[in-house]
Amino acid sequence: MRAHGLSEERALAQLEAFRAGSRFTVLDRPCTVNDGIVRLSPAESENFAAICAAAANQGRCLFFVPASGAATRMFKGLSALRRRSDRPDLAGLAKEAARNADARETWEWFTHVREFAFFPALREAVARSGADPEASLAAGEYGIWLEALLGPAGLGYADLPKALIPFHASPRGPRLALEEHLAEAFALGRDVSWRCRLHFTVSPEHEAAILAALDRARRPYESEGARFEISLSTQKPSTDTLAADAGNQPFRDADGRLVFRPAGHGALLENLHHTAGDLVFLKNIDNVVPESRRGPVLAFRRVLGGYLAHLQERIHAYSRALASSPDIPLIEEAAHFAAQRLGALPPTPLQAPPGNAEAAAAKAAWLARAFARPLRVCAMVRNTGEPGGGPFWVRHPDGSLRPQIVETAQVDLSQSAQRKILESATHFNPVDIACALRNPDGQPYQLLDFVDSSTALITEKSKDGKPLKALELPGLWNGSMAYWNTVFVEAPLETFNPVKTVNDLLRENHRG
Repeated sequence: MRAHGLSEERALAQLEAFRAGSRFTVLDRPCTVNDGIVRLSPAESENFAAICAAAANQGRCLFFVPASGAATRMFKGLSALRRRSDRPDLAGLAKEAARNADARETWEWFTHVREFAFFPALREAVARSGADPEASLAAGEYGIWLEALLGPAGLGYADLPKALIPFHASPRGPRLALEEHLAEAFALGRDVSWRCRLHFTVSPEHEAAILAALDRARRPYESEGARFEISLSTQKPSTDTLAADAGNQPFRDADGRLVFRPAGHGALLENLHHTAGDLVFLKNIDNVVPESRRGPVLAFRRVLGGYLAHLQERIHAYSRALASSPDIPLIEEAAHFAAQRLGALPPTPLQAPPGNAEAAAAKAAWLARAFARPLRVCAMVRNTGEPGGGPFWVRHPDGSLRPQIVETAQVDLSQSAQRKILESATHFNPVDIACALRNPDGQPYQLLDFVDSSTALITEKSKDGKPLKALELPGLWNGSMAYWNTVFVEAPLETFNPVKTVNDLLRENHRG
């Protein structure tokens, strides 16, 4: 435990979490436009974009990109075909595609293989294997191309992080997902001296390769005067969690040693905290577009960041005013702002205008606590069936309601009423979030103080043929930010362009 950096206190808390079991999130209703989701007008959007530009000029922006995710799932269907000993020929693959998802994915990939940005590198890998690229393509020998794409003697893409996969074609050659984030951050968040700050979370085994890729990607910008300040971090071993056996005791392997497991993306909250950022833009590594299609994405992210800075400024102003003997009109103004802009309602006894000094002090104290927390403004796009969590009004154990991002795994689907609320969501979470992490004095909030630890997930796994229980920390944008002030803003669907499978790169928005 010492080697992992796990204290006895945290270990005991984890075992207690196994004994208590997962607590389902209680949904009250989905957030919808004008009931938890803000739809900004063109005039408001223009104003907030200008506020974001001013904040960027002042050097307040940082871009936080979780980039440790492996590309394994991106090539899942292709990997399944590569492993098959009874792999059909191309004609058989086409027939099988009608009833088999892996075959369908592989057939679509191979018949469009020339259209991928990584085709030149793949063609060279095929040639290195001793095969004739054009002849093997014409003959439909897709197995050769699968091996060149995924095998260790070829490109080995299934074993790389998504950050290192070429996503898009450009006049200067293929661009990695990583490069697209640099380009987007430079366009959106550089300051007056052309300084741009980014932070990537990476896996230790790929850190050197990512550093080398970043070094290549930044050169064209820096030759024109840009200054990138890029930092990397890995998921801390201390965030790994103990595995438990069926009796909720520490699980031990065949050698009698404790078993620790990665705790999911919620563990990255510590990485986010240690950036000590001011205004932080958070987005997944695979949600990028080529330069020719970046306009709408940049326009919306400027609005998102500007709305965040605007709300932060008002929260800080109210916080200072509440700390210096506020009168009742100011208290009511702050309460109206909290309810209308942050979805934060005081307990029922405090909702009416205070009738005396004692009631006024109690309401002012509640508002001060409500404002003294990190703030996030989250994009929400119309629900089109893509996987991902959604925005809901969540009822907390104390009876209060707050807007939250909720994943399906957090909901008790055996309860028909809860399932109905979940399925009635009009929007979902694309993970495009702007975060304000500092208090009115400019000091960083202690982000671990605002986690709802009861939203940790317990899953069933196995090791050495024995069942075990695994504990996942509350998700980074779910329970880890449960007690932040949360605002949802409707975003254009064209700002959400994830790459979950390799063939998503064939979609129109990924073509340069």
